[in-house]
Amino acid sequence: MHDEAVPAPEPASAPVPPGGRRTVDLRPGEALALLAGVPFGRIVFTEQALPTIRPVNHLVDGGDVIIRTGEGAALARRAREAGERGVVVAYEADEIDAATRLGWSVVVTGYCRPVTDPEETARYTELLEPWTDQHREQVVRIRPDLITGMRLVPSD
Repeated sequence: MHDEAVPAPEPASAPVPPGGRRTVDLRPGEALALLAGVPFGRIVFTEQALPTIRPVNHLVDGGDVIIRTGEGAALARRAREAGERGVVVAYEADEIDAATRLGWSVVVTGYCRPVTDPEETARYTELLEPWTDQHREQVVRIRPDLITGMRLVPSD
């Protein structure tokens, strides 16, 4: 599809820590706190039996991840079709410095369901402003079954 490779951008000039990096696992509460501190992530679900990934903004409320999507969007459709059980999704967000390659990554896995209570929907609509100009009238909730995360820290 592509005629030539596109070179990767040059990294910033900040030094990479001497001795490299190592990973440290995060506890679920710490992972959720980090997730709550960033505005964007990626939702992963299946569409026609293939993995689909969409960048979205979110908020964390009571341990659940809340996002807005379009009524006719694939995720909203899949969540409605799955009924009471919901559709299995993964949600990932991270904050990794490109120069030092230090930071963190969190993945929440669980069931995604539409928010159907009108008061909850209104509240989340007020709190969560879409970051694109597309209409996002459907609110969905991810109730985590598994929360994992890791920090990339300098090796000692």
